Amino acid sequence: MIQRILETILYCRDLDEAERFYAGTLGLRRVSDARPRGLTFRVSPDAVLILFNPDLTPLPHPDVPAHGAPGHGHVGFGVEAGSLERWRRRLEEAGCPIEREVRWPTGARSLYVRDPERHSVELIDGDPWPA
Repeated sequence: MIQRILETILYCRDLDEAERFYAGTLGLRRVSDARPRGLTFRVSPDAVLILFNPDLTPLPHPDVPAHGAPGHGHVGFGVEAGSLERWRRRLEEAGCPIEREVRWPTGARSLYVRDPERHSVELIDGDPWPA
């Protein structure tokens, strides 16, 4: 039985700029640096975000199959309850405009911004999905 998602992958050509956003702006801890192929950040005790260079992952690799996904992706991060306004200030101070704010029928709230590669990044206070 599948129990959880362990890794989420986004594709970013400029890993230095992506690291400034994910480590600097969002505060994620980098746990692996495999440049020029990719970077890995710890999101929670049982989940990581991997940023792969889309020019390299379609190429043969001894450890993993070739992969890739064109276009812009999306990742949603759960944040501490009641912290969305602090996140808004932090993002705005970092020069990341809020693209959209949503209040979900469940009462959850989301802020959407774009990372340097133009992926949609959502910060979620609460659970937008019904039980």
